[in-house]
Amino acid sequence: MTAPAGVVSGRLGQTDGRRPFAASMMSPLLLGVALNPVNTTMIATTLVAIGGAFGVGAAQTAWLVAVLYLASAVGQPTMGRLADLVGPRKVFLTGLCVVVVAGAVGAFAPAFGWLIASRVLLGVGTSAAYPAAMAMLRAETRRTGVEAPRPVLGRLSLASLASAAVGPVLGGALAATLGWRAVFAVNIPVALVALLLALRWVPADEPRPARGASARGASAPTDGLRSQIDPPGLVLFAATIATTMLFLMRLTHPQLLLLALALLLGAALVRWELRAAHPFLDLRLLGRNPGLTRSFVRSGLTYLVLYCMLYGFSQWLEQAHGFNAFHAGLIALPMSGTAAVFALLGARTRTLRAPLVALTGLLLAGSVLLLVIGDGSPVALLVLASALFGVGQGLASSCNQAAVYAQAPADVIGSAAGLQRTSIYLGAILSSSVIAMLYGSRATQAGLHGVALVMCALSAVLILFTALDRALRPRP
Repeated sequence: MTAPAGVVSGRLGQTDGRRPFAASMMSPLLLGVALNPVNTTMIATTLVAIGGAFGVGAAQTAWLVAVLYLASAVGQPTMGRLADLVGPRKVFLTGLCVVVVAGAVGAFAPAFGWLIASRVLLGVGTSAAYPAAMAMLRAETRRTGVEAPRPVLGRLSLASLASAAVGPVLGGALAATLGWRAVFAVNIPVALVALLLALRWVPADEPRPARGASARGASAPTDGLRSQIDPPGLVLFAATIATTMLFLMRLTHPQLLLLALALLLGAALVRWELRAAHPFLDLRLLGRNPGLTRSFVRSGLTYLVLYCMLYGFSQWLEQAHGFNAFHAGLIALPMSGTAAVFALLGARTRTLRAPLVALTGLLLAGSVLLLVIGDGSPVALLVLASALFGVGQGLASSCNQAAVYAQAPADVIGSAAGLQRTSIYLGAILSSSVIAMLYGSRATQAGLHGVALVMCALSAVLILFTALDRALRPRP
């Protein structure tokens, strides 16, 4: 397939007149990136209707949420690895095709099991967009000689934040007007639009350099694609992540057998990857690039705090403070609004260390505020808490993304972006277990304060972890 008009046709920095990182190129990328977070939250308002349609209870419908997390946690780095190997545009387009199939499977599902299959396919298909988009931005830099502006990265963050925020509202509106099947079917037109725009405006992939080629550009013999993908490493990684997430989901009743299995699989993964010629998870690279590794850890811990707030605060507002779902949503709305604004503002900062330290300070301030909030607290104080965490979420999204983009080697940016998303999913899963352990069967003021204490401790650790990170200091 030839590149569309305006793409680079020759040496680095030469273009046919297309402006680097133009809106025409970014539009399909933003649409694709939005699909994963919107599907994560959109189904929340349709679970009861789905359960009634197929005669299943809350325990079964909860798997519609969990399997998307599991598929995405494994799918993001896998798709990122494929983007690095075969080209991000190919992976991006393939992922959109999988989304179309997933939407059709869910829309016409004759039984509940088909919905599970649809959500797995949605997790895999939507996982292609973000790591492939990050790799395409890096490729655009190589083609044009123009470094990706931070606001461009900020728009990717905004697409994720905004789509996740509108997901429950969109899901409720679709279910109320067209039925719950529309929540699956809506993926079809959106993915098709993104697909057509990408075919027209996203530049063709660059020729993939032979692995092991000399610095002068001579091709070296390479293994087949299968060996470069490292199927055993991929399977071990998927099994390790899946068992770890299943263990974290059930911390209220720890399954020690799952923990033992996760540790055994993790040990096998490390042993295999250190010996593999082309490892799926390049542990040596992570060892040589501790700043990148710290960015993964920082992302996971940051979102652990943020998801404790997102899930725990809303639940407390309804069950302990007495607000209905609509009013609880209005109080939580400033978190989404300020997150969107500060995702863009964070993308305009010239450094990374200062905004990252600032966001961890905001998380600590918000966590301390939760310690003094009670059943009789005025609405203004509740809104302030929501807004504080929104600022932190916006800065976390754009600045941690920019840190990974800056620290990852160019030829593995897709894999690195996928691993960052996996760390975020692990934080989300762990937050649900923290809330379950401290709330029990019902959210209470004591439970909220317990969650806030955990958040305070994590935020304090994050401040030190970030402030002492030498990799975040400006380069001379």
